Amino acid sequence: MPDTKVTDSYYRSLTRNIALIIIGVSVIPLILITLTFRHYSIISYTNNIETHYKLLIQRHKEKIDGFLNQQLNCISLLKNWVGFEQLANDHALKEKLERLRQISGVAVVDLGIVDQQGVQINYAGPYKLKNAHYGQTLWFKEAIQKPDYVSDVFRGFRDTPHFIVSVRGETGDSKWLLKATVDFDRFSSLVENIGMGETGSAFILNRQGEFQTIPRTKSGISREPYIRFLASDRLPAKDDTVVEYSEDAGIGQIHVMSRLKGGDWALAFEQSEPDAYKGLYSIRTVTVLIFVIGVTVIVVVAVVLSRRLVSRIREVDLEKEMMNEKVIEAGKLASVGELAAGIAHEINNPVAVMVQEAGWIQDIIDDAEPGSIPMVEEFETSMNKIRAQGARCKQITHKLLSFARKTDPVAKIVNINDVVHESIALCEHRVPSGSNIIQAEFAAGLPPVRLSPSEAQQIFVNLINNALDEIESRIGTLKVTTRLEGRNVVVDFADNGPGIPDDILPRIFDPFFTTKPVGSGTGLGLSICHGIVRKWGGVITVNTAKGMGTTFHVKFPIAKNKDVV
Repeated sequence: MPDTKVTDSYYRSLTRNIALIIIGVSVIPLILITLTFRHYSIISYTNNIETHYKLLIQRHKEKIDGFLNQQLNCISLLKNWVGFEQLANDHALKEKLERLRQISGVAVVDLGIVDQQGVQINYAGPYKLKNAHYGQTLWFKEAIQKPDYVSDVFRGFRDTPHFIVSVRGETGDSKWLLKATVDFDRFSSLVENIGMGETGSAFILNRQGEFQTIPRTKSGISREPYIRFLASDRLPAKDDTVVEYSEDAGIGQIHVMSRLKGGDWALAFEQSEPDAYKGLYSIRTVTVLIFVIGVTVIVVVAVVLSRRLVSRIREVDLEKEMMNEKVIEAGKLASVGELAAGIAHEINNPVAVMVQEAGWIQDIIDDAEPGSIPMVEEFETSMNKIRAQGARCKQITHKLLSFARKTDPVAKIVNINDVVHESIALCEHRVPSGSNIIQAEFAAGLPPVRLSPSEAQQIFVNLINNALDEIESRIGTLKVTTRLEGRNVVVDFADNGPGIPDDILPRIFDPFFTTKPVGSGTGLGLSICHGIVRKWGGVITVNTAKGMGTTFHVKFPIAKNKDVV
């Protein structure tokens, strides 16, 4: 017997190793997949964010440029269609302002005519700015040099944020400006509508980093990226939108910027990375959760499978040990079988001579004159006993030879009902005349089977005799039935005897095992039956219960079409 502690330690180690292998093989690919998914999800999400920002800024850039161009086009058309004389007239200028406010959607606050020296010679609007002098202002100096002009936001004489758009006109050798002040709140609303998340803020800056619109919050906004962007050599273009990243107080910031007003302004959008990548962080959280759940499931499954596998290995090892014991026992049985075959052969010859001589003595008694041989009845009784015991010896030696030599009779296509009927007839001498101990019930139209009729008859006779032995001591019955079950023909032998005890049931097909008294059985009957049934591809099974009887089921496969002639 192996050491139990060593064996348990071996199986525990085997369980642990198998579990670790399963976990390693499963978790390593899961880790690689998770890391790969994380890497590419970051790249994909970043690209999507940048593309979305660029499209957002580009769309609003076009809207703002369109708004400024609309104001310039309106006053340019006004200058070209009306002319200086009418614009210098107070009533006419006020009329044109109202008309322009209708066209531009009240974006224009006022109109003014500024001469070459910077004096506003005519004005229409809510402020008293007629004759205001702009000669020294930066916007005038730049505007008088250009055909059209958009200024930066400044406070000016009205002390409120505003900016102007102007077009230059010429009358003779004199230059003059038609200027319009744009509603600052209306202009700012174009930028304020750009917003995403909790920290997203959009605004416009000039080259000096001065806000041209009011951002959602001025705190924490770094102007340096936008000033650097406007000062770069990058030429303005329709798709000239840049996304940059920086860090402020340990928090990442995203800067999106695009040029406006010919590169003098930058349309900017700024948002913190935690706010912008909130969706990515959610994906990461879900990914980590799925990974943890996956690893947990793998570990649980690995432990369960390894335990079941090792349990099965333990069972196989035990079965292997039992098989080794059976191999040793089979070797012993083979030796016994060879010895039994030799003994049976040696016994068979003298038994045959004995039976033959008994028959010769019986012939002498039969030929003698009546009364010439004294005690003739005793002689006849002795002869009958000699012949009966000789037949019994012959039957025993035949079984021994059959078990030891495994003879191979010729197979035939037979009707199982005929073989069963003949087997019952051979056993009827054990049944009292007129009794109904053996009850037969044959299914009609059973397909043929391929086997040896003599060996099949040997199986059936043996099972019938065993059943009769069991019910001999009580008033019982044996029911023999045939039926079709799937692709098999089945013969059932059901008796209402005492049944087979559970402790000996596993051994009933073992050679030389018998529960009969010494001299009443060899223990070879069921073992030979089992071997014959298996040889012809069949199965023999038994159902039994204590006090409820025993039923043997003998199944033979239906003969194939090619076997049926």
